[in-house]
Amino acid sequence: MDAKDIRELTQDEIDIEIERARDELFKLRFRAAYEELENPGLLKELRRDVARMKTIRHERELRAAGDSDA
Repeated sequence: MDAKDIRELTQDEIDIEIERARDELFKLRFRAAYEELENPGLLKELRRDVARMKTIRHERELRAAGDSDA
């Protein structure tokens, strides 16, 4: 998921997407322990997606806190 796509989501949608990606990441890690994954690069991609979504969520929180201080 690109940052541009994430920025178009609402805060609640981002939270839902983070949870969905974390669940999928957990399932993939579990499968990787027992069998070979078809696409092992998906683990890296999901980790980066989660980090990207958390970064954008944090930016919004900082922006909201900055607006309330003014």
